[in-house]
Amino acid sequence: MRVLLIKKLRSDATTPAYQTPGAAGLDLSAALDGPLLIAPGERALVPTGLAIALPKGHEGQVRPRSGLALKFGVTVLNSPGTIDEDYRGEIGIVLVNHGREPFEVSHGMRIAQLVIAPIVQAQISEVEALDATERGAGGYGSTGK
Repeated sequence: MRVLLIKKLRSDATTPAYQTPGAAGLDLSAALDGPLLIAPGERALVPTGLAIALPKGHEGQVRPRSGLALKFGVTVLNSPGTIDEDYRGEIGIVLVNHGREPFEVSHGMRIAQLVIAPIVQAQISEVEALDATERGAGGYGSTGK
């Protein structure tokens, strides 16, 4: 098991937690002084009041909570957002309201998930040509599926 170091930047910040033994993501909660209203079609950066130190060779993937997406149309805009292992600032969640009604975010509300995942950094090698494949340069929808 890897260790995720967490620093609370405010005393009332919520410590991330797995909600079930088999959960892939830790729930992240809003750390606000008062309610934050996100109008339909708008987005907001929601602070968590937390900074973290990820295990070496890992990233943090910020993902939406499915319940917020289904019930309210609220999701993480840059999903998945990436937290690099060397970032030590406050984790902020970019929420967007795709719903039809304003959405109120309150202090302590679970707003996103954090999945810790291993990463691979590739060695870059510039070449004149790439090997041929059956797909070739076919892009979006080119496989017919």
